[in-house]
Amino acid sequence: MARPRKFVERDVVSNASEVFAVHGLAAATLDDLVRATGLGKQSLYNAFGGKRELFLRALSEDREEATRAVTEALGHDDASPLERIRGHMLSMAIDFSSSDRRVSLATRALVESTGEEDPLSTATKAGIDELAGVYAQCLEHARENGELPADANVQSLAVYFVAVTRGMELLGRAGVGRATLTAVALDALRTLHGPRTKDSD
Repeated sequence: MARPRKFVERDVVSNASEVFAVHGLAAATLDDLVRATGLGKQSLYNAFGGKRELFLRALSEDREEATRAVTEALGHDDASPLERIRGHMLSMAIDFSSSDRRVSLATRALVESTGEEDPLSTATKAGIDELAGVYAQCLEHARENGELPADANVQSLAVYFVAVTRGMELLGRAGVGRATLTAVALDALRTLHGPRTKDSD
């Protein structure tokens, strides 16, 4: 009878995620992961298959959380669709300008992906599609409500907002301040030409 594992996989993945968030996939070492997780190298290989496989596992959980967060931000009914997107974008400007803000694994993967047909690129593209799908649903509601023109390309706009938010995240990580990120968010919103996308506060 096999001996039960003496660790919780979710905890190991969470601790490994912290390492990957700081160093990325390429720069993170097995020694970094051993220190963070408390597991030996062989145990990491036995449980996950290796560093890359562990990153993909952590990336999968990061993607789920990112999709859930955006869905929650855009899914409530106490504001119009474009107002929800506006609030979400301004919230991102605040989050991404925080001094302790680390780049998400999804954005790390986007930067490190080669574009070749491999598991990392496949997972990265899937993450983009998932987020774009959430934005597209909200934008489609905006079009149905008359906040967007009937001929608005919802799918293209959805990918645009994924690109803008990922770029804002990287800028924030590089030290760009809240005022600049807020301006970026507001300029992105103005491309929609919606009646409530301008900063009139």
